[in-house]
This record gives sequence, structure tokens and C-alpha cells, in this order.
Amino acid sequence: MLSIADADLRRMRDSLLFDGPERGRKLSRFWTLLILASLIATAGVISDSTATVIGAMIVAPLMTPILGTVLSVVTRDAPNLVRSLLLVIAGAAVVTAVGWLFGHLWSLPIVAETNSQVAARVHPHLIDLVAALATGAVGAFALVRDDVSDTLPGVAIAISLVPPLVVVGLTLESGAGDQALGALLLFLTNVGAILFSGLVVMTLYRVGRRAGAPTGLSVRQQHIATVVVVAFVIVVALPLAASTKQSVSESVTRSDVTSVAEDWATPRWEITSVDTTEAGILVRASGPLPSPDPKALRADLDAAGLQSVDVRLELLPLDRVDLPGS
Repeated sequence: MLSIADADLRRMRDSLLFDGPERGRKLSRFWTLLILASLIATAGVISDSTATVIGAMIVAPLMTPILGTVLSVVTRDAPNLVRSLLLVIAGAAVVTAVGWLFGHLWSLPIVAETNSQVAARVHPHLIDLVAALATGAVGAFALVRDDVSDTLPGVAIAISLVPPLVVVGLTLESGAGDQALGALLLFLTNVGAILFSGLVVMTLYRVGRRAGAPTGLSVRQQHIATVVVVAFVIVVALPLAASTKQSVSESVTRSDVTSVAEDWATPRWEITSVDTTEAGILVRASGPLPSPDPKALRADLDAAGLQSVDVRLELLPLDRVDLPGS
């Protein structure tokens, strides 16, 4: 049967909770690393550098109070539950503020259309929740079992906490509120996944039975906290499911339009790109003059059952002139 020793519980408390005689030292370490991670992540997003963003993930300590929240619920430790939750909320606010302030210092808007780091974090899907649940389980398992603690740096990279918050600040400053909401949803997805997976793992290992007398949290309050976590994950999953459904639908539509457009453009022209925009599907084609008939493309789309799809066509004629030498 799964269980932990008293030494394991002491190690987990020391790693995750901000109390005891070392409280001041732990807090100073947390805030120092969090601010530095925020600066690194902001620089990585602005410069569109994946390596720099990964560096910020490794340094960021935000996962500690999230797992501390889980441990506090399992051990029915009310003071540390409140303390950990406040650190998560305050830490998230600080990271967002750092991104927002740096956005003011940068002359160009940092948005998904011009930055791949932003684009990767503003449209979360259900698969992000699945990955976060698995990653959160690994993180909790690594804390319960000290023989697998070497996996924690990999967990820090796999589950993104600070970069989405930086993106929230940068996109808010750039006036892209919808993208900021998308990045915030990704952060909340990862937080909810860590809480849920951590509760499952620590419950399976019966961490609460090793905790001794509870400090302020009744069994009923513990159950309420567990229900809140489960409900939070469900609420987060709803917009993720809607986003996933929309993304799949758009992908199918783009594929269908691409197939029809390629048949229409050949043999003299070629389709260079097919993208989804707010106005519909944008098709770009290039080739030699004369240009193919746009009305013929519309007719082909209608014949293929795509009557309801709005398509904007951009034709880029290539005018080649031979200039032979004497």
C-alpha cells in the first residue's frame, strides 16, 4: 500500500511551506527568484527566444506555493493554506505587473500576430489541460518520493506558470485584451491541474495520516476545499473544450478550402498560404499573368459545399520579362 514516512513529510513541509524559523529566508528566496524569473521570461517573450523562456521556467518558484496549498489541504493546515494561496495570488500579480511595465518600455506591441512566444500561449486547448494534469502528477510524485526528485527541473519546464502571466501583462499593455484572457486561461489551467493532480497523488500516498493533529481545518472544510479544486478544473475545462472545438472546425475548413483552391489555381498558379482571419479564410496565390478568375474559385467552393465560408483572395501576379543579352 502506498504511504510515506515521517521523514518524507518533514521534507515536504520544509520544501513547500513558508513557516517556522526559516520563514523569512524562504520568503526572500521566493520573491527574489520570482522577480528574476519574471524579468527573464519577459526578455524571452519580447525577444521571441524559446531558450530564454525555458530558463525562466526553471528559475520560477511559483509551483512551490501551489503544491504547498495542496499539502495544506491534505494535512488540514489552515494557516499554511491561507499563506500559500496568498503567495500564489500575490506572485501572479507581481509577474503580470512586470510584463505590463516592460510593455510600456517597448515601443512595439507584443501580440500573437508578431510574436511566436505570445501566439503559443493565448489559445489553450484541452490537450494543454491533459498535459498539465500529467505534469502536475509528476511534480507531486517527485515531492512524495525523494528518489525521483531529479525530475523537478523537467516538471518546471513542462508546466508553464510564469511565461503566461508575463504574456498577460504584455498583451494587456498592447491593447489585446482577448489574448490576455487566453494567456490567463492557460495559467489557470496549469494551476488547477497542479492542485488536482497533487491532491490525488498525496491522497493516494496517505500524506494526511502522517500529519498528526490538524491545525484549524476541519474534515468538512477539507472536503469543501477538495470539491472547490475539482469544480475549478471543470470550469476551466469548459472554455478549453470550446476553443478546441473551434480550432478543429477551423482546421477542417482551411483544409477543405485549400484543396479546392489548389485545384482552381493549377497548373499555372500556386497557393502560397491559407489562413484563418476574423473576416474568414484568407487565400494567397501567386503566378504569371493573366490571373485566374476569382469567380471560378467561388463557384468551386460553393460546389464543394462551402457556401457559408467567407473567403478573401489575394492574387500576387509574377510578371516575368526576358531580357536576352546581345
